[in-house]
Amino acid sequence: MAAIYQAVYRRASSLFCRFHSTYVKKMRYLNTLKEDDDFCRQAQTSGTFYLFHNLSPFLQKVGKKYLLPQLSAAEMKRILEKLKETEQWMEKSVLIGCSDEHVPHFALDLGALEKSVIESELQGSFTDLRKALFVVDVKDSPLLASAQALLQWHESHQYCSKTGQPTQKNLAGSKRVCHASGITYYPQMSPVVITLVSDGSRCLLTRQSSFPQGMYTALSGFCDLGESVEEALRREVAEEVGLEVESFQYSASQHWPFPSSCLMIACHALVGGQQTEISMNSLELEEARWFGLEEVLEGLKRDHTSSKQDDGSFLPWFPPKQAIAHKLINEWVKQQTSRPT
Repeated sequence: MAAIYQAVYRRASSLFCRFHSTYVKKMRYLNTLKEDDDFCRQAQTSGTFYLFHNLSPFLQKVGKKYLLPQLSAAEMKRILEKLKETEQWMEKSVLIGCSDEHVPHFALDLGALEKSVIESELQGSFTDLRKALFVVDVKDSPLLASAQALLQWHESHQYCSKTGQPTQKNLAGSKRVCHASGITYYPQMSPVVITLVSDGSRCLLTRQSSFPQGMYTALSGFCDLGESVEEALRREVAEEVGLEVESFQYSASQHWPFPSSCLMIACHALVGGQQTEISMNSLELEEARWFGLEEVLEGLKRDHTSSKQDDGSFLPWFPPKQAIAHKLINEWVKQQTSRPT
């Protein structure tokens, strides 16, 4: 049956290819994998796999670089045989994307199996996601984050909230179904507004007590139920630093896996020049202050290793380039430096 589906898909694709871009064809292919379990099962035999262990991704260190290895289906079978497991384990994987050539990518968590055996066999290590995101190549970070988020969602949605009965994932992992109630559950993200506030010549950066020492970032907060992005942005700025936003501009968005699969909606906000005195909410923040252009430029040159001083104090530094806060800060710098003098 799977072979028939594959043949039908190839035939349809030959017509489709004449009229659509690579991106459209890729999205249609992924959608077919999500909707058709037989087709997805067949695709697993030619796909590549990213490994996790209790939600920690597997990395290999080559020189000073950390790589995110892709294992072929044959390599996966060999590892599973080594662990005396059947290849049915591969059906526990989730689809996380595909190449332009339609090689599907899957993520698989082997948390129930012996970690040391896998690490020894593949010559690498399972690494906490908070570290892994910032040591792998920038292009690999989004894939890593989305893979872990999807695996975590499946781990926490194994039972129906209405009946308490087990839910079953489709083969691609794009949904879970409770057959007792007929409810279908889909992975979701929580919207978070992250805002770089400016008074025109300075930007406002904050830190929480849980942050690494010396690190400052833009204000952020979850959207309340029923709020628009605009309403959430104005409320968060008012709640956390006691300022009223006059205007704002959307910048970009980013999926972020912490604390639990968020959609970061990044914006720039402007407050009036006559109303810049910060009234910090100490229940939310440890510190909030204005930064001038020169101080921001210096902070962008530092990281957590270079900010520590001889007396044990820390100079300000900002989130690395994998985080959307870094993009906001860089955009503000470009705006300031492009102004006519």
